[in-house]
Amino acid sequence: LVPQGPSMDSKKVDLKIIIIGALGVGKTSLLHQYVHKRFYEDYRTTLGASILTKVFAVDNTPLKLQIWDTGGQERFRSMVSTFYKGSDGCMLAFDVTDRESFEALDNWRDDFLDKVIPREQDFPMVVLGNKIDLCDRQVPKETASAWCKEKDIPYFEVSAKNDINVAEAFETLAKQALITYKGISESYLTDSLKLTPHDKPKKKCC
Repeated sequence: LVPQGPSMDSKKVDLKIIIIGALGVGKTSLLHQYVHKRFYEDYRTTLGASILTKVFAVDNTPLKLQIWDTGGQERFRSMVSTFYKGSDGCMLAFDVTDRESFEALDNWRDDFLDKVIPREQDFPMVVLGNKIDLCDRQVPKETASAWCKEKDIPYFEVSAKNDINVAEAFETLAKQALITYKGISESYLTDSLKLTPHDKPKKKCC
């Protein structure tokens, strides 16, 4: 956790980011690499969800990211979907050496968007193709890029082990989520300002 001074507390924006994807794609490793700058090769399967926090600034706005790491096993799918609520951004992860994990992205994305209310077509998302440090690649970069381009989602080729593009991916999602968050806040403010004294119904004289 990055130390924060008193001046940051008053303006700090809290954002919830969730990382989802099939079992074994390296979600936990990506998260630990980003937050702790360490690669954990041996870890237990995430049951349900675990949460890590990262504090940093984007364009002079202090952010506190609450990042939810979710289990990828099919039997936990219904449990994982209960964690979607309140998310400000979603990270879809797959393993470039596992074709099935890439093909599952459609289901993960649709499941997430179906359960986020209100559903927004431009909900902040990024896709991570992890394990580019390995040789036995099954998903070409062009294939993954084309899928993301069609959905208008930024794509990052990453390696949790070698710390390639990990911070860039998380920070891109954080920037997207912040822009959306500020847009929603401003629309609420605009709506509240519409009610002026002139809008009140005039009293009729007896």
